[in-house]
Amino acid sequence: MKHDPSRAIFEMKQFGEFGDVNPSITDSATYTFLQAKTMADTFHGEAEGCFLYSRHWNPSNKYLADVLAAMEGTEEGWVTASGMAAITSAILQCCSAGDHIVSSVSSYGGTFAFMQNYLPKFNILTTFVDITDLDAVRKAITPETKLIYTESMTNPMLQISDIPALASIANEHNVRLMVDNTFTPMIIQPAALGAHIVVYSMTKFINGKNDCVAGAICGSHEFINSLIDVNNGTAMLLGPALDPLRSSSILKNMHTLHIRMQQHSKNAMYLAIKMKEAGLRISYPGLPDHKGHEVMKSQMHPDFGFGGMLSIDMITSEKASRFMELMEMHDVGYLAVSLGYFKTLFSNSGKSTSSEVPEEVQLDMGLSAGLVRFSVGLDHDIARTWKSIEHCLQLMEN
Repeated sequence: MKHDPSRAIFEMKQFGEFGDVNPSITDSATYTFLQAKTMADTFHGEAEGCFLYSRHWNPSNKYLADVLAAMEGTEEGWVTASGMAAITSAILQCCSAGDHIVSSVSSYGGTFAFMQNYLPKFNILTTFVDITDLDAVRKAITPETKLIYTESMTNPMLQISDIPALASIANEHNVRLMVDNTFTPMIIQPAALGAHIVVYSMTKFINGKNDCVAGAICGSHEFINSLIDVNNGTAMLLGPALDPLRSSSILKNMHTLHIRMQQHSKNAMYLAIKMKEAGLRISYPGLPDHKGHEVMKSQMHPDFGFGGMLSIDMITSEKASRFMELMEMHDVGYLAVSLGYFKTLFSNSGKSTSSEVPEEVQLDMGLSAGLVRFSVGLDHDIARTWKSIEHCLQLMEN
């Protein structure tokens, strides 16, 4: 029986200090102690239930981290001020100078830039591969490799990572598998499939409102403790703390995540079918002809669908731009980056969220200059949305 992430969230018993059904927001940067020894013990991580300073830990952030860990089925969680803060902190905790990473070439542009342009300053090098080519993954591993990095559903190519197979490779070579699950919360549960570390941009589907930026790291008790060690923990020393007010608002939104993911998936499937029938070059993992369809079916939770992300290829960036402008004009959604919003968002990936990836690498990975990535919204009347898209396509032909 699959782990039910929604049930895990709803079974959490979290009350405010006065019995509030919503946990109280901790509006404090520092915390007092009645005994000096308790403060000293807290600095050394030896005092249970004590808080010292909000960059280290605070009750609001812990409430959210505990719910995330429950959702993922991991021992612990940690929340950060952005998705990139989660990704970079976790990677830096895993790797030191001279180490090596094997990463999916199809990854968020900021992640690609961090690995390709920033980490070499510390003599940490990355080999980028087609993550669906397991032989390429194996061949890329060296004695210096410490990490295999991928996304459950890659950005923007929508490839599906075979997490159990990648975990097996990682375990065979005594390296960690880190998975960014931003596109598929609840749908795919990487830790249950063998991933050692799971990271999120909570800015996206988890929060769902596009009103804040936040990230999360889920993993073992040992790994999270290493992250927040006061002497050498990356998340502790770099200071990417999430504001408690934002933690509180995200926590509330997590209780509707299961409903939202179901609707995002339902709407995306509807549009994908209509787009395919219209002869568009459509990529959606829920369609049987998608290369990752069977892999996704084998590792997804069936209650939450195939996700809210799809893409179409308009061949050229000029056509993509014209199409997106028309869709915004005719109320399909917004020409904007990000995803997981209640309105549909669309962008030309090669010129936006993947612009950090050099053009020659984009071509090599099969990223078309005209690829339009959709984050399908929560529209109640998705048939009406399709009619608007269809009208925009007709205008493109005139």
